[in-house]
Amino acid sequence: MAVNKKVPLRKCVATGEMLPKKEMIRVVRSKEGEVSVDVSGKKPGRGAYVSKSEQAIDIARKKNVLGHQLDVKIPEEVYEELLTIIRRESIL
Repeated sequence: MAVNKKVPLRKCVATGEMLPKKEMIRVVRSKEGEVSVDVSGKKPGRGAYVSKSEQAIDIARKKNVLGHQLDVKIPEEVYEELLTIIRRESIL
């Protein structure tokens, strides 16, 4: 008899959707206040999840959702890195 493994779900801060963790990208604020993209999902610090879609990134950028969640100003480079990661995965 096969045992169904529980899939961890996370909520996208931009769209509000509950999706499997593997379909999300984590953005982390360290204790020093630095913001970075956490592809592995294991960096220490306060994290927020965003769906792997360009629409979700655009919503997060326009509404400053990540900034509110992480209590820090999000540099434009973080959004560009998120879009690069999404585009790279869509090619593969």
